[in-house]
Amino acid sequence: MSTTTPHEDDVLSAASAIVDAFAATDGDRYFRGFAPEATFIFHTEPARLNDRAEYERLWASWVEGGWKVLECESSDAAVQSFPGGAVFSHNVFTRVDTGDGEDAYRERETIVFRLDNDQLVAVHEHLSPVPDDAASAAE
Repeated sequence: MSTTTPHEDDVLSAASAIVDAFAATDGDRYFRGFAPEATFIFHTEPARLNDRAEYERLWASWVEGGWKVLECESSDAAVQSFPGGAVFSHNVFTRVDTGDGEDAYRERETIVFRLDNDQLVAVHEHLSPVPDDAASAAE
């Protein structure tokens, strides 16, 4: 286990690569940012996704149904680094085409990274909705 503490700029870069790939609906590039054993908790899903492969299957079903990201804006980023990894959090506005029409979300996202051979790899992602009163205060 690494005792190196990642630099904030490296964490921001790793997070940006994930967000940019998501914004492009580029599943291959997006999932490269996550460890195979990464877990995912999304308020839009009924249960935790217990590994990257489970999320990849869900993603593929979305894309097959016509889903794609139309817009994804990150704001209010924060980084908490610690020996061997970091926590990245931000607010995210996402607009998608579901295949049946457009939908949009204002969410808070947390991505937990670990250092793996001096590369940051995400091991957990958590999305929660921004409460209505917080969303209107931000506008």
